[in-house]
Amino acid sequence: MSSFFEITTLPIDINSVARRVVPPECGATVTLDGYARKFTKDKQSGEVRETEYLEYEAYEPMALKEMQKLVDAAHLKFEISNIGIVHRVGRLEIGETSVVISVAAPHRRAAFEACEWLIKELKRTVPIWKKEVYADGHHWVEGEASV
Repeated sequence: MSSFFEITTLPIDINSVARRVVPPECGATVTLDGYARKFTKDKQSGEVRETEYLEYEAYEPMALKEMQKLVDAAHLKFEISNIGIVHRVGRLEIGETSVVISVAAPHRRAAFEACEWLIKELKRTVPIWKKEVYADGHHWVEGEASV
């Protein structure tokens, strides 16, 4: 059992991602289920818009290389055992999972910290783009700056 990362066009089974990272020496697994939400608040204007669906695109060869870098960096930065990252591309309806990140660690604190760091860095560095589609148009969302 080891860390993994994937890009898929299929629905993501959250439990199967989480269970793939669990080794016997670990006492905690933290799993993030990122999914398409119905309402989005614009960070600059504060306007809340109703999202009809999302579309994700990726430059897959580079995205996989960047995901590998994230996994490697997280192993150096945190006391964790395994990481699973699966990101979906294509059209996603409201409520469908777009990304799952699961981190197994001997202790929960490291798993929580690594999981939060991984989603921030994934949004910031991995070439996966999100288009929010509304009744009156669409908006490409840029990656988020690391906090």
